[in-house]
Amino acid sequence: VSWLFNPTRSEITSLDSGNIDDILNNADVALVNFYADWCRFSQMLHPIFEEASNVIKEEYPDKNQVVFARVDCDQHSDIAQRYRISKYPTLKLFRNGMMMKREYRGQRSVTAIADYIRQQKSNPIREVQDLEEISSLDRSRRSIVGYFEQKDSDNYRTFERVANILHDDCVFLSAFGAISKAERFSGDNVIYKPPGENAPDMVYLGSLTNFDLIYAWTQDKCVPLVREITFENGEELTEEGLPFLILFHMKDDLESLEKFQQEVARQLISEKGTINFLHADCDKFRHPLLHIQKTPADCPVIAIDSFRHMYVFPDFSDLAVPGKLKQFVLDLHSGKLHREFHHGPDPTDVAPGQPIQDLASSPPESSFQKLAPSEHRYTLLREKDEL
Repeated sequence: VSWLFNPTRSEITSLDSGNIDDILNNADVALVNFYADWCRFSQMLHPIFEEASNVIKEEYPDKNQVVFARVDCDQHSDIAQRYRISKYPTLKLFRNGMMMKREYRGQRSVTAIADYIRQQKSNPIREVQDLEEISSLDRSRRSIVGYFEQKDSDNYRTFERVANILHDDCVFLSAFGAISKAERFSGDNVIYKPPGENAPDMVYLGSLTNFDLIYAWTQDKCVPLVREITFENGEELTEEGLPFLILFHMKDDLESLEKFQQEVARQLISEKGTINFLHADCDKFRHPLLHIQKTPADCPVIAIDSFRHMYVFPDFSDLAVPGKLKQFVLDLHSGKLHREFHHGPDPTDVAPGQPIQDLASSPPESSFQKLAPSEHRYTLLREKDEL
């Protein structure tokens, strides 16, 4: 086949279940092309990906600095499933074996891909030369500041690894030596500065050499529990593979958003990692509302999108009823929501003598699977109406 790689021209690494963990874990940065032989967009990308690899290899000759790799998703469906690949080609970035949330969605050209890798290799931490720079930070963004005695230390190297992964979610800054001394009263120190001029700082109290601990702490601070879904990030959120619990609210209705955030934190913190908590602008997302027979006039509305169907929380005013929102999510996990949409209430939920309703129609279909489709790729997701 004419588009197959020429191994003498580039060092594209073919990944399989036997080598994938070892190769990705030892790579500072790895760009992986998930493709299918039969996909013409995959065929078009192969020579571009190969040439971009050649360009970058000249700039970063160390084999572990940057790795360009590929996965044949037909031959290795287990790997495709592991990384939730649903369209071809998909370019995913990995750092030390950890897959980044955001896939590469830039131009499919040698220049654009090479520039993207150069950007990923740039230092995500801004070194400050005066602590006054910290006091004048933009407080509309989340910031993580590290104060270290010296840059050549295990503490800073761990901080740098975390910043490489989460730099899209937080601003990272560092200060060293005499400049940072005033903030190192008990040793090297990392603090979180949340949005808001008067929001209090939070200090990291764990080991600075324990990557898992400091990464979990930083991710918790940098990634809000309840995120906004937009047309720009919609596809990225679907690729995380978790169903959505969404509050639809008018943009200026911050009171409903605050109530939703409080109840998610109170009732559903244990469900973090099993479902994504989101909020959406009712005006912008009229189409998904129509799927559940709602309009902006009905907002605020809470719904679950399982990527198969959408289910509506019965009444927003019940949000603060203890356990009500959590039970809604648990009913999704148990299959009860899906079952009751098809067959009516479970017998245990029906009052004595009340007939079980037999619903012939299915619940509304998912409306978020195809929010921001990229050009030039084949998707296995069902085609939905354009929003």
